[in-house]
Formats: sequence, structure tokens, C-alpha cells
Amino acid sequence: MKEVIVYQIDSFTKEKFKGNPAGVVLNAEKLTADEMQLIARELNNSETAFVFKPDQKDNFDYHVRYFTPTIEVPICGHATIGALYAKAIEDQLDSCTITINTQVGVLPIDILKVDDDYQITMTQGSFSLEPAFEPSIQQRIVDALGLKKEDLNEKCPIQIASTGHSKVMIGINSRTLLNHLNPDFGALAHLSKKIKCNGYFVFTFDSDDKDILTYGRMFAPAIGIQEDPVTGNANGPLGGYLIQNKIVEVTDETFEFIGRQGETINRIGQMKVEVTIKNHIPEIIRITGNAVNVFRTVMHV
Repeated sequence: MKEVIVYQIDSFTKEKFKGNPAGVVLNAEKLTADEMQLIARELNNSETAFVFKPDQKDNFDYHVRYFTPTIEVPICGHATIGALYAKAIEDQLDSCTITINTQVGVLPIDILKVDDDYQITMTQGSFSLEPAFEPSIQQRIVDALGLKKEDLNEKCPIQIASTGHSKVMIGINSRTLLNHLNPDFGALAHLSKKIKCNGYFVFTFDSDDKDILTYGRMFAPAIGIQEDPVTGNANGPLGGYLIQNKIVEVTDETFEFIGRQGETINRIGQMKVEVTIKNHIPEIIRITGNAVNVFRTVMHV
């Protein structure tokens, strides 16, 4: 029987039961992929991160694999924040940088210790932006989300952005409308197969807080996530999307903003997104978030 250390971490918040919950298994070296999938299903978070030591020849600190309750995914923002937060607590780390090997490459994760607590900054994978969808696909997305054409922000093309786990970006005009969306999840899941993208990130600039640039909601029914509370792999690429499409004005080589999410489902959380720009193109995207430990336990598998 295998004994593993399991944490439940709420990411992008300092308040328990808010933000985005992630399962974290810290000593996953002896687990098979099937066992990881079963543990992720049992914990039933949108993602669970499995952390295990590398081989001696590897030049990074840890492997990390990510599972939803139904499938393995290449990367996950909130589960990365949660995994490194749990690691920092478990090992009582000082401020440091840890490199993790994921399906999207080796990523540096900065751990900042402040007042016996930790803040985590994740450098995401390479940014990419696909061409805007043709009108017929756009219409199917809009219909599945229960939107009308006049609800859309005309500055925001509907297109796929990615830092490793792609999302469809859909800008709309109203936060009230955002909070009252009632998508057709079956239609979204079916459409995901056609467009080869599982996540739909609907966002708005309709904010009554000068410190919050965007509010968003993220739906991914094709991988068993009807609504994800606070999504690093949506807000991060959103930063690149805003820069590359010249939706925001940038006067220097760094663009920063705070994105908030989870309002509708009472799991509100937020993160800082930082985009380093070179020749007017997004070069490096980082997300920074707080986290809080909900529980630690030992599981026998």
C-alpha cells in the first residue's frame, strides 16, 4: 500500500472556501497514471496536481502532472499555485525559485515568503494566438453561451489564446450579463471537439473597482468542468491577447493588471497578470496569486 501526502489548497485567495480549490499530492513518485486519475476523481476538484522528484540526471526540481476528474491536462495555473504553496508549507521554504517540468516545458516558479506565509508567481508557457474564428463558428459560440451579437465587445475578436492549455477569448460589454450567463454546456462540449479547444473564457472590462481591469467566467464542459472558479490559464493568456490585439494601450515594456473571477459561484478570487513585451509582442507571461491551506491529510492507495 502506498502512502501519499494530500493537500487541499484554495488558490488566488486568502480566504478558505473562496478562489479555486486544487488537490495536491506531494510525493507522487510511486503512483501510476491510473492511480493519479482515480485520486483526482475522488478529490473532485477541477484539477489535482501530482508532484514527484526527478531522476538524478534531470536539471529541474520536480515533475508535475495535472488531472481533472476525467482526464490528464498539460498544465493548470491554479493547481500550480496550489502545488508550490503546499510544497512551501510542507518543507518550510524560504523565498526561492523552483523549476518544474510539465507537458508545456520547464517553468520557473517564484516563492516569496512574507510574514510566515507565501505568495506564488508562475511563469507560464509560450504565448500563442490563433486567427479569429470564421463567422459561422463565432455564431455557434455566441449561441451556446446564450449571447447576442450586440453583447460582444467589438474591440475583442473571438479567438483561441494559449500559454499551454488553450482558451477561447470572448469579450462582452456587461458584467451584469456576465454574471447571468447560462450556457448550453452540451453545445459547448460538442463545439470543443470541432475547434480543438476545451475552455471558453468570457470576460468584461465593466468594473467598478479601479484596481480590477477584468471580470471573467470560464467554462470547460468537454473536460468535466462546467465552470472553473478562477483560471490562471485563462487570465494569463488574456494578457497576451490584449497586447497583441492592441486592445489596451501600453507605454513601456511591461503590462500588468488584476483579473477577478468566481463572483457568480461565490468563489471569488483574483490574480496579478504581468506581460513582458518585446517589439510590441507578448514575450513572457507571469501570474501571481495568494493561496490558503484548507486541509492536509495522508492517503493510503
